[in-house]
Amino acid sequence: MNVIGAVKAYVDKMTNESEPGMKVLLMDKETTSIISMVYSQSEIQQKEVFLLERIDSPNYANSTGLRYLKCLVFLRPTQVNIEMLCRELRNPKYGAYYIYFSNIIAKADIKLLAENDEQEVVKEVFELYMDYLAVNPHLFSMGIQCCMERQSWNPNALQRTVQGLVSVLLSLKKSPIIRYQANSKLAKDLGGRIEDVMNKESSLFAFGQSGHSLLLILDRRDDPITPLLTQWTYQAMVHELLTINNNRVNLSNVPGVSKELLEVVLSAEQDPFYAKNIFMNYGDIGQNIKQLMEQFQAKAKSHQKIESISDMKNFVESYPQFKKLSGNVTKHVTVVGELSSMVTKYHLLDVSEVEQEISSQSDHSAHLNSIKKLIQDDKIRHADAAKLVMLYALRYQSQSNNETYHLIEMLKKRGVSDKLIKGVVYLLEYAGSHARQSNLFNVDDAVKITKRFFKGLNGVDNVYTQHKPLLHDTLEDLVNGRLKEHVYPVVGNHSSGLRPQDIVVFIVGGATYEESLTVHSFSKPYPSFNILLGGTTIHNSKSFLEEVETAFQGEDMRLRKHTKHLRNVKFE
Repeated sequence: MNVIGAVKAYVDKMTNESEPGMKVLLMDKETTSIISMVYSQSEIQQKEVFLLERIDSPNYANSTGLRYLKCLVFLRPTQVNIEMLCRELRNPKYGAYYIYFSNIIAKADIKLLAENDEQEVVKEVFELYMDYLAVNPHLFSMGIQCCMERQSWNPNALQRTVQGLVSVLLSLKKSPIIRYQANSKLAKDLGGRIEDVMNKESSLFAFGQSGHSLLLILDRRDDPITPLLTQWTYQAMVHELLTINNNRVNLSNVPGVSKELLEVVLSAEQDPFYAKNIFMNYGDIGQNIKQLMEQFQAKAKSHQKIESISDMKNFVESYPQFKKLSGNVTKHVTVVGELSSMVTKYHLLDVSEVEQEISSQSDHSAHLNSIKKLIQDDKIRHADAAKLVMLYALRYQSQSNNETYHLIEMLKKRGVSDKLIKGVVYLLEYAGSHARQSNLFNVDDAVKITKRFFKGLNGVDNVYTQHKPLLHDTLEDLVNGRLKEHVYPVVGNHSSGLRPQDIVVFIVGGATYEESLTVHSFSKPYPSFNILLGGTTIHNSKSFLEEVETAFQGEDMRLRKHTKHLRNVKFE
């Protein structure tokens, strides 16, 4: 199961099956993102696509078009898009139209398009099921930043998620049994809606599969720890510290960054270095860049000393010919250089050590003292100090001598924003012990913290990789036949039956790159299982806390029934 391969196959079908000759590709905002995740603009243009246009752009509405060109239309089958396409067909800018929808389209909409095609310019209408963002081969997203309101599904987000998941299953030719997290109404509602679509469109799902497949729907609230932690593998670290948005990273805030690097693309499909290092540890990435530079030095007979990331940046500036030869490496020197700068500036190794200890051990007194010390350290960012209090509040929620209230008062004294302090209360209500069905803090299984040391590159060491997401345990139970049916019930009149070989895990409320790494690593001990991970979005800690806050929009702060020790917290 490879979602990038599935989307690429559909794009190839779209560009190859229309008649030969130069073409225009007409998209909407979302389908533009879908294609740009797997193909660069230059790669698309190699497929006889002369021009890329957006049907929802004001500039396109005022353009004249070129009647001698063929138009490939790739749109989501929304009502707005159907209306815009009808207008297009009434006054066609191009000589022929090949229309491709990213999902199932209603027969009534097909009829409406036919009625508006008065000049008979439409040659073909197809459904191509690529209504999702393919992030990694085993990772996809719906691109929905916040899916809840008043702690229930936002109706539009639910509809979009159903459509996206249906297209994932159709693109992979899977007709799975559906199981969901029993205590989550969101997971149950989503599972039921997908089952309804599969029954209604049974002919589309008649794949005659020989293997067994499963869609397992989880709720982000069962593991609020993973999205809060500082990350140390390349893709996850870039997202946490710089934010990846549809494979793009904005570096305009980096001091002295060159014009061509104000925004960079990080795509494993288009960048061999990124593909090789995407799951590598922070220290390993530095070593790999260093080796490339040493190889170039040998060719250039240079003896410039390279021991740190700042040395790398100086080297690139001194040897413009390396910049030309290395291509993407220069980009990664800039990205890793900024990561290194932030790690040092904000003392993230110190923060991460305490985060890891809280997430994997139970030692109330030691954790409390460590958090107090970091809150009082002016070099620690307010957001990092607040996240430490959040982790403490989650772990020690039921402890009689819980000091969350006192830690919040320390945050206030430090000048931490009211928004972040409210986040502590919101998070306990969103994902406290009452909202979780799993034993997130299993002290019996806790392994002592492990420090890893990286030698040979100054400034890159003490990287902590102890934490394992709850997803790891869930997958182990699943592949070993231990996932209990009353905890993860089956949707509809099906039996959980034989152990599935193809598993699609979907997390309502967003997945993370750390969980993507878990799925990637899982294939080594369990090679006979194919596992795919998806989420309403891909979170870093900032977007996760925004998701938590949005879930309570429209509600006041009377959220104390599960946070008794915070009764005295006052907000401006």
